[in-house]
Amino acid sequence: MPPSRAPATEPPRPPRAPPLSIVAIGASAGGLEACSKLFDLLPSNSGLAFVVVHHLDPTHDSLLAELLGTHTAMPVVQAADGMALQVDRIHVIPPGVYLSVRADTLLLSRPSALRGARMPFDFLLHTLAADAGRRAAAVVLSGSGSDGSLGVVAVRDAGGLVIAQQPGEAGFDGMPRSAIASGAVDQVLALAEIPAALARFASKLNAATPAEPAAVGKSGDWLAAIIELLRTHTVQDFRLYKQGTLRRRIEHRMSLIGIAASRLDRYHAVLATDAAERNQLAKDLLINVTSFFRDTKVFDLLAAETIPTLVGAHTEDRPIRVWTVGCSTGEEAYSLAMLFLEHLGESARHIKLQVFASDIDSDAVAAAREGVYPSSIEAEVSPARLARFFIKLEDAYRISAELRSAVIFTVQDMLSDPPFSRLDMVSCRNLLIYLQPEAQAKVVSLFHFGLRNGGVLLLGAAETIGNAAGRFEAISKPARLYRRIGHNRPDEYPFALPARLGVRGSNGGNAGSVPPRLLALAELCRRLVLEQYAPAAVLINARNECLFTLGTLDRYLRIPPGQPSVDLPSMARQETRTKLRAAIQQASKGDARVVVGGGRATHQGGVTAFDIVAQPVQHDGERLLLICFVDAPIAPSGQAATPAVDGEHPRVAELERELESSRAELQQAIRGLELADEDQKAITEETLSANE
Repeated sequence: MPPSRAPATEPPRPPRAPPLSIVAIGASAGGLEACSKLFDLLPSNSGLAFVVVHHLDPTHDSLLAELLGTHTAMPVVQAADGMALQVDRIHVIPPGVYLSVRADTLLLSRPSALRGARMPFDFLLHTLAADAGRRAAAVVLSGSGSDGSLGVVAVRDAGGLVIAQQPGEAGFDGMPRSAIASGAVDQVLALAEIPAALARFASKLNAATPAEPAAVGKSGDWLAAIIELLRTHTVQDFRLYKQGTLRRRIEHRMSLIGIAASRLDRYHAVLATDAAERNQLAKDLLINVTSFFRDTKVFDLLAAETIPTLVGAHTEDRPIRVWTVGCSTGEEAYSLAMLFLEHLGESARHIKLQVFASDIDSDAVAAAREGVYPSSIEAEVSPARLARFFIKLEDAYRISAELRSAVIFTVQDMLSDPPFSRLDMVSCRNLLIYLQPEAQAKVVSLFHFGLRNGGVLLLGAAETIGNAAGRFEAISKPARLYRRIGHNRPDEYPFALPARLGVRGSNGGNAGSVPPRLLALAELCRRLVLEQYAPAAVLINARNECLFTLGTLDRYLRIPPGQPSVDLPSMARQETRTKLRAAIQQASKGDARVVVGGGRATHQGGVTAFDIVAQPVQHDGERLLLICFVDAPIAPSGQAATPAVDGEHPRVAELERELESSRAELQQAIRGLELADEDQKAITEETLSANE
């Protein structure tokens, strides 16, 4: 018999390597010194792969790798096409190329001169965010310009970490400040603090098991509790968002403050007591990824076919109405407006364009209204469009008046607020993917309700209209373009009308248990005290609208002629109006009690003096202002408030005091006018959107 063979044994498999964590470092002017100091501080065994992008002269060989090699024990190599990224190694960009990352491999490409200013760091960060996601970190160091300000947004929204060097420490603060202004920077640190932040980043990703045990069976409960906490303490409601997306962003926020991803219970306790952290988390959960002409093939199709068809079938007696949902900081809304304005100009059609742009994030809407973007948009917007639709600033671009007047921005929650109507086009790109299926179906119904028959719906590349048979037909499935068909059905109104505006009713509580006579006596006592001793007062909201009045106000206010108004400054008498506006502005701006003196009013044939006291208050999360008219003593007629000089008549001294007061009020009015124009634009847009 042949000898028996021992059973074959499979060799043990090596332990699986942790996923590669990649740190992209961007710098320009002053960047060599900043990079050198940073690598002096970084350990050689951090477990991270580094990619350095420095603005280099494309016509000369680079010595960057050799220079950085003297400041670290890690190998420093110049990147080559197809080079695999390695842990504890520094990969340096060669001159005259763009670097990108795909499957943890570096790829080199030549930048096109037609794309405007070269932004190699932005280019790298966009590809790194798409390839590595949560494994990506971006560090913005000293440099002029704004390279990286768009890419850091992509890294942050992919779940990665974004760090900017403290601008005051940087030799040139242009790049750090532009990154910080994007709102995507997680931490602003000195160079000496960056290694510790990167160590925490590496430790979080490379840990095989959670650092702390989770509360068994309660993870989902704590996630729901965090969402409910945000709903009750902020203006955001995330209950209909996908929990997987929310959890990833919550865990990212937890890592920044040193809480293990498994301890949602501990983070909930922090949120319950820290309002600043609640607000920051709510802001981080909002998705603000956008750019000009994002996905060029889609915009080329819109410009070549869709928009000419819409304009050609439109009559000149009504405007073209477009709604951009989830507009973020405005790039997509302005991109669509540019396409329409270009075609309207070419076709010589005199049709008004109205682009409504809405987002739940008030900070993003404020940035969109301002319409100022970094010079890095030269890589996204053609020179011809930059010349026509933008105004060049020192290191940025501002939207032109023609383009700005075509777009109306508003803060709106698509899931709870009524939609716009009589629309020719709706663009909602990459928003449905974050919502649960029932919320997606509701939103698609909203779009069908808001669009005219034949109107166009544009969705993101990973989105569909779902089960919408009989309501939409595909124009281009690859571009996610659909045309509205069919009629509104009885169930086509999946939204509630806003509650009637007015004074909130007080909560009765247990008033029914109090004897009626006691309530009547208490009311009598309160009324007598208020009439005899309390100053006349008005409670107003942030729009200066009167909500409630107390006491006799006829000596200070009047009903103006014409259309009735509840605007307090409009109701003030002429001699009181300037001081009243000054008090409101100072109290609102400083969020503190303000007293403006020197008021005079004629009452029953005599002159009375008064001070205006403005006191900011909060009620149910709403900012209000209590305005009180407090009587003040008047100096006797024979006595001047200031000594008379050389027989000066007391009336002259009084007139001089009034003149000084008028000068101060005039200066205050001039300062207020500098902001009034922008405030009026915002108010007009909100009014238009509310009317819609």
